[in-house]
Amino acid sequence: MYQTLLIRRYLTSRIMPLLAALAVLLCTAMVLIVWSVMGGFLNMLLASGRTMMGDVLISWPVVGMAHYQELIDDLEADPLVLAATPIVESPGLLATPDGSIAMVQVIGIDGRGYDRVTGYSDAVWWRNLEKPMPRDTDGDDPRLHADFTGVFEDALRMSGRDPRTGEDAPAMVLGVEVSQLNQRVPGGWYEPRYLQLRTDSATLSVLPISARGVAIDVQARSFPIVNQFRTGIYEVDARTVLVRLDALQEMLGMAAATRVRVPGSADADPLGLGVTLDERGEPVFAQPEIVGASPARVTTVLVRAQDGVSAQRLRDRTAEIYRDFAQRHGRAVPSPDSIPILTWEQRPSIAAFIGAVKKETGLVLFIFGFISMTSVFLVLAIFWSMVSEKTKDIGVLRAVGAGRAGVAWLYLGYGLAIGVVGATLGGLLALVVVHNINPIHDWMGSTLGLVVWDPSVYYFFEIPNRVEPSKAIMVMCAGVLFSVAGALLPAIKAAHMDPVKALRFE
Repeated sequence: MYQTLLIRRYLTSRIMPLLAALAVLLCTAMVLIVWSVMGGFLNMLLASGRTMMGDVLISWPVVGMAHYQELIDDLEADPLVLAATPIVESPGLLATPDGSIAMVQVIGIDGRGYDRVTGYSDAVWWRNLEKPMPRDTDGDDPRLHADFTGVFEDALRMSGRDPRTGEDAPAMVLGVEVSQLNQRVPGGWYEPRYLQLRTDSATLSVLPISARGVAIDVQARSFPIVNQFRTGIYEVDARTVLVRLDALQEMLGMAAATRVRVPGSADADPLGLGVTLDERGEPVFAQPEIVGASPARVTTVLVRAQDGVSAQRLRDRTAEIYRDFAQRHGRAVPSPDSIPILTWEQRPSIAAFIGAVKKETGLVLFIFGFISMTSVFLVLAIFWSMVSEKTKDIGVLRAVGAGRAGVAWLYLGYGLAIGVVGATLGGLLALVVVHNINPIHDWMGSTLGLVVWDPSVYYFFEIPNRVEPSKAIMVMCAGVLFSVAGALLPAIKAAHMDPVKALRFE
């Protein structure tokens, strides 16, 4: 009997408070890890958007808009605009050096202008590195040893030497995950498998659309591959191809052209063969007459804001600039009321995805937050047991003059202390786990064969591994609050005990 009593007192005074702190620790760590990963995924998505699209885009797909260089000059003259650049977007079919054929999104760019708007040079993969990547402990990344200066400059110029003719020609830059040209090493870098930069070429096929929206014959062209790019978004890196703007304009029939008219009457040329009658009445081929010029067109103009200017503010100013531009050209350009002028987050495909991620993040946080409320009941059960075991001690305190508020605060303070300790340790545990979550995932894959984070599913190559201080403070404060809430009912019970009955408790 005496030994049983000692064990109960030991459990009550030592083990149970530790269990309460452990409950707060685990719940705090669980919520913070989930929020850091899910919230980090959303933040990475938002941060990566500018890599391909800038801040604002003016888009007129398929047919394209004319006089775009004048529009760019108007935009860059505005103090809110840092830079603007034209691009052409089109679906295409790509035949790569490894023999595979894939559907891709083709983007025609002016390399240096595109870099000013999107930071494209930071995404170019094959370039010289001054120091190895974080997980490249042995320095095995080929970019640390070979000289990639030439192919890096080729990627900015979007030009390279045609392997067949030896002449300088428009070039192609592939997403680093397009086809099976590279093998990704667990350390985060790539080993080329079927690709030799500047030597290999790929054949691109696109379907031109006329200014009236009519499909023309498929156009195919071979481009030397001078480099690759990596945005960190798997879907982009596996489905996107960059070529030089003027080359894609030519393939799609969007380059500048001369409009001609063949003279002749319907009576003299009923078959429309360009035949007319000379002064002697004999049929001759008519010489075409130049009647005007068809300016080059692009499907999108990307705009980047000056530092400190929000995307929405830039979007509003861009709409004003475009309205003035459209007034000068009338029907030659799309109407200001019909052309989409959007921030990159408002682009339909992007907006739907971001909205889905935000809802999913909120739902997951709600579920795990609700689960974490079990810590309230665990603390309540433990403190209720502690109060029951300390009934006689509470009676002594009340007998020597302790007030109800003092007794209640004794247990609330104890709950507060347990909450602070548990939440702090939980925050530290979450910090360690999140910071090392990619090595932990790699270990699980190599040792247990368990791959949770598939880049083809989750878009990004790596799991987000950053804990935001504001989120950590919020979750830790919630852990402390839950601990105090669990101690509240036991504290009220202790405060309302009758001292006489408590002293008689056995």
